[in-house]
Amino acid sequence: MSSHTEKPGDRPARVLIVDDHPLVREGLRVQIARQPDMEICGEAGDVIQSLALIDSTAPDVAIIDIALGEDDGLDLIRRIQSRNPGVRILVLSMYPETLYAERSLRAGAMGYINKQEAPGRIVEAVRTVLNGHLYLSAAMADRLVGHALGKRADVPLSNADTLSDRELEVLRLIGSGLTTAEIGERLHLSIHTIETYRQRIKSKLSLKTSAELARAAAQWSFEHG
Repeated sequence: MSSHTEKPGDRPARVLIVDDHPLVREGLRVQIARQPDMEICGEAGDVIQSLALIDSTAPDVAIIDIALGEDDGLDLIRRIQSRNPGVRILVLSMYPETLYAERSLRAGAMGYINKQEAPGRIVEAVRTVLNGHLYLSAAMADRLVGHALGKRADVPLSNADTLSDRELEVLRLIGSGLTTAEIGERLHLSIHTIETYRQRIKSKLSLKTSAELARAAAQWSFEHG
């Protein structure tokens, strides 16, 4: 007797929503529920809930925000890809794609969409990644092709684009008002390591003092949510 492996096309695609804002989850749930070929299999607001739901519900696609309160969405993407590589990931974020789209793809995501553009495009984006294709804006796709071909971007990269994923996370936490000790506790790193990150950030952003770093971080957080 031959066995039958269920495929996404045989049933509605299961969609997991990961966002720490209940209103965002509600908006996504309403849009997804209208699609006859999709269904919500779960919602989560942090990493622990997300990983538990992925194990228990086996989603076909997970819509994930980069900023999850105290958690790091990029780290969650890496963990999902390590544990459940069959789950396709679409990042939905307020952060500019010039800073986070490529980072998200490197972590294992298959698409990136800004929350400001999401209302009219989220269903299209979900279907695109479900079909095994990357979903990016035309401008971001051109930029990545340019990088692959070794061409310089027409617009110089912002200084923040030179930061590593961890450095950008530290910058975000500084902008949120956390002290060095608090950042170290949240990221499970020593104070010395966080101080090293702070020095690297200041060097890359051409900042001389801790006060300048604090102002720059606060401004960055204000502009990027």
